[in-house]
Formats: sequence, structure tokens, C-alpha cells
Amino acid sequence: MMPFWFAQLFTGAKSFVDNPLIGSKRLNGIGLHAGRVRAAHALTAFRRRGLAAAVMPEDRAAFDRDGVVEIRNFLPAPLFRAMQADVLAYRGAARETVQGDTVTRRMAVDPQAIRAIPALDHFRKDERWRALCRYVAGFDVEPLLYIQSIMPNRHDAPRDPQHELHADTFHPSMKAWLFLEDVPAEAGPFSYVRGSHRLTPSRLKWEHARSLSVRDENCRLSARGSLRIRADELDGLDLPQPSVFDVPANTLVIADTFGFHSRTAAAGPVTRVELWAYSRRNPFRIRRGWDIGSLPGLAERRIPLRWWLGDRVHPLIRQQWRAVGKKSAFE
Repeated sequence: MMPFWFAQLFTGAKSFVDNPLIGSKRLNGIGLHAGRVRAAHALTAFRRRGLAAAVMPEDRAAFDRDGVVEIRNFLPAPLFRAMQADVLAYRGAARETVQGDTVTRRMAVDPQAIRAIPALDHFRKDERWRALCRYVAGFDVEPLLYIQSIMPNRHDAPRDPQHELHADTFHPSMKAWLFLEDVPAEAGPFSYVRGSHRLTPSRLKWEHARSLSVRDENCRLSARGSLRIRADELDGLDLPQPSVFDVPANTLVIADTFGFHSRTAAAGPVTRVELWAYSRRNPFRIRRGWDIGSLPGLAERRIPLRWWLGDRVHPLIRQQWRAVGKKSAFE
């Protein structure tokens, strides 16, 4: 396995327990993890420079400062109302996963969904959206797009691990939410530590220290590369406390999830419905484009293909997303 483990060092592989090189205290002591972090961020900055011109200056300034951008009334009101009504009526092939007491349901924005909800195609082709999501991701590629429902407090189980402040991985990546309903504080909104996307000397020192201990800590998700941080540690990194995005419907929030973020606790068994987009590529690529998965006709079919392949290899690799038949986002 050593050639495979070595090759993974030049990919987005992040687990300290699945790869003994990534998790090696000796190698990380001499700077392996910190070096991967520095290289990934330098290459992302290089790619972003080539994407910056297409982004609205106010969006670029907000992102560069905070690592997160909030845009209210993103879609024209008639188009957004049509999207709400069509999503409410739509039933599609759904997948669900359970984390702690929370159920997350996703439906692919695939050709069937686009035919049933024409406003989705307008959103996908919106120039402001296209430029900003690519800049945040650091790649000129089409993100994966889902209709997503977050349903907290549905099980008598430990709390959702997404409530813990964390970074998704060691390199910049993009997640975005277009909220289809108001998200009040009691609905468990998204929170983000503004400025935590920047690789400051104190953040790099923290990354280095965690790489030496995380494999032996009692936190499975941190050990697998999604490092958790306590709110009382933020002061030591010269970071503020998290901002909570309790926002009205038709608000777009887009973030670099190298920055610390979490889902806040909901007051009860509510349902939060949104468009959810995701983009993460090999951070060590120099080219920002050249992505076959972004080709029209293929881009909107990637999610069903991924699920199909996941089902085929399920005996070997656990399929996290369980097929639950046809459902609506709101049921």
C-alpha cells in the first residue's frame, strides 16, 4: 500500500487514521501536514487570481475579508416564488443520511428536476452565482447542486456532530446555500467564524499542533481530517466568535469551508429547505479548469451517477446516502 499512500499526499486525502503517512507523528513533526496546508493554499490563491476578474468587486471584497458572503434577495422575486412553488410540488428520487439526531435529505438537481423546476436552470446559469462559486472554490468547474432538507431533533440520539465548530478539510473548498424559506434562530441556522479561511501564522501553528495529536484523540471526525475546534480556542487564533446566519428566504450564503463553521442547534423538529451546492477538487492541481464533469449534459447527471456507483460498491465501501424512494423536500 505504500505507493498508494504516498500518491495520496498529492491529493485531497485528509484522514489521519486511514493513511499512515498523513497520520505519522514523525512526518508531521517535521512539517508534512503544515507543508500540505501551505502548498494547497498557495495554489488556491494562484487559481483564484485567474478567476477574480469575473466576480463582482463587492462580492470579492466581502469574501476575501470574511471567507463567507451573504446576498439577500438573490433571485428576482417572481423567479424565486416560482422556484418555491415548484420545489414544494416536486417529488424526486431522494437519499437520506442520519448524523446524531438529524436527518439530511437530498435530491439531485438532475434533468428531471430541472424540467419540473425551470427556475433551477436560471439559478445554475446566473452569472453572479457562476463567477462567485468558482472563485470561492478556486476552480472553474460546475459545482454539485442538490435540493436539501435539514431535519433536526428527529431521533433520540447524541447531538448532531455538525453542531461542533470545524473545518471540512485542510484546503479551501466551497459550500453554498440558497434558502427557500426563512431561517430564524430556532431553525438551526448556519454559523461561520469570519476570517477563519485565512492561513495566518497562528492558524498554521494550530494545524501543525493538531496534526501531532489528532490521531489519538477521542474524536472520529477530527481524526478523519475534519478538525474540530472549541469556541474558547478562537481567541488564541485572533478570531471572533461565530456569526449566525438567521436570514430570510431567497438569501444566498457561500463560504470557504476551510474556515470554521457549524450548524447551530434547532429549538425543535423543524425542517429547513434549501438549494445546496458543493465544490471540492484536488487542491494540488495547477489548472483551474479542464473538468470533464462540467460539460453540459454530463454536469447535471453526475449526482445520480455517483449514487449509482456508490450502490454498486456498497459491499466494499459503506454507502452513506440511503435511497428512500420518491419524496418531496418538505414532507
